[in-house]
Amino acid sequence: MLSFFRVNAVYQNISLVLFFLLLRLPFLWSDVPLLVPELNWMLVGEQMNRGFMLYRDIWDNVSPFSGLVYWTIDTLVGRSQLAFQAIAAVLSIFQIIYFNYVIHSRELFSERSYVPGAIYALLLNISFDLATLSPMLMATTFLLLAFGTMVKLITRRQVTNEVFELGMYIGIATLFYLPASVFVVWASVSLLFYTGATFRHYLLGFFGSAFPLLMVVLYFYLNDGIYSLNRNLLTSVFQVKQYNLNDFSSLLVSLLIPLVVGVLGFMRLFTAARFVNYQSRVQQIMAIWFFTAILTIPLMQYLAPMQFVIFIPAATFFSTYYFQSFKKQWAAEFIFLFVMGGILLIQYQGVLDLLPQLSAGRLENLRAKSALLPSEIEGKHILVLGEDEGEYINNFSATPYLNWDLASYDLENLDNFDSVIHVYDNFRQDPPEYIIDKQNIMPKLFVRVPALKSRYRPSKWKGIYEKIG
Repeated sequence: MLSFFRVNAVYQNISLVLFFLLLRLPFLWSDVPLLVPELNWMLVGEQMNRGFMLYRDIWDNVSPFSGLVYWTIDTLVGRSQLAFQAIAAVLSIFQIIYFNYVIHSRELFSERSYVPGAIYALLLNISFDLATLSPMLMATTFLLLAFGTMVKLITRRQVTNEVFELGMYIGIATLFYLPASVFVVWASVSLLFYTGATFRHYLLGFFGSAFPLLMVVLYFYLNDGIYSLNRNLLTSVFQVKQYNLNDFSSLLVSLLIPLVVGVLGFMRLFTAARFVNYQSRVQQIMAIWFFTAILTIPLMQYLAPMQFVIFIPAATFFSTYYFQSFKKQWAAEFIFLFVMGGILLIQYQGVLDLLPQLSAGRLENLRAKSALLPSEIEGKHILVLGEDEGEYINNFSATPYLNWDLASYDLENLDNFDSVIHVYDNFRQDPPEYIIDKQNIMPKLFVRVPALKSRYRPSKWKGIYEKIG
């Protein structure tokens, strides 16, 4: 397998695409499980398509450019998991080819080959959840473009105005996935230690990263949404997270193989022959990339392999050196096939459930499961007071209260007059047909807002309220 991708020929770009698509073959004959975050992104796109504004009218913490993409998808094809997977595959293929292009064209390894692209394609299949169009995947696309720009600056041994482009890519990545903002640290440290950047260049880079952010802030300011932007996006990132240990164990299984191979490759650099100066610098900035990516972990809203896609460029870089460092080609081939087999086993287990008694790779706690709702409540606009447990799979969301962690700011604070006013206005603007009350909030809400009591009544199903008329 490796010997094939060692052949240095232009047609290998097609081979990388085919190799990646072959790794995704299980998705063709099996339904990929719908994930809770994935359903949430679809609901955001639906609400935006109905004319509601993100953060102000839709209380969710998805980043603005990601929300824009989900709105575009819903406008074109509606709620479609297939569209998410198709666009994610296109982005993944771009990342594979671009990453290999940077490595190949800048001669970052002594051997020019397409092995980096093959390893990148393999690592994009460590878990089935990497097949969806996540904010992390979209952000990583622009971080890779920033990496390509950084490599150009280092190989030329001089800093040019391209540092503005570098900052711009990081700023755009931040607007797709807010924790990506920590890569400003990666860019700053890399420019400081490995280039001759002056204060002017740092200012250019800062303005490059700040410009797209300021444009978004200005947009929300002009649309009376700056307070909502701060509360629903910026503040929510720094909230204390409560992670599920079952998710953590499944995550470790998915990340173990690429982590081990990447670390082994990094360790072998210390015993390797001397590299050209710029090659050593790129190795060091990739190490800084890895440690910078670690800073995003406390900012993650939940644990899942797709959240760690930002680590894949660094893991691929060091894994490539690991496989190229073997003097005996058969040993490298054997280990690569073993690694590929382990990764595909985890992915296939998650999609096809090869071993029902084994939970590894299945991400049970992130799967969206249809709630046991009456048949009458299907295709309706509903509001769930509490954590969504699949009620929205066959229904549409109503009111801004999509994310319960954010919605509780109003709905569990009904002794506050401002919260009561907000709730009433939100119900009036987008009234739900049914309310599934898991927190027993409606009785108190009826007391605080008598006007709602005349519009909703308890249904024949416990904990569910229906609109009158």
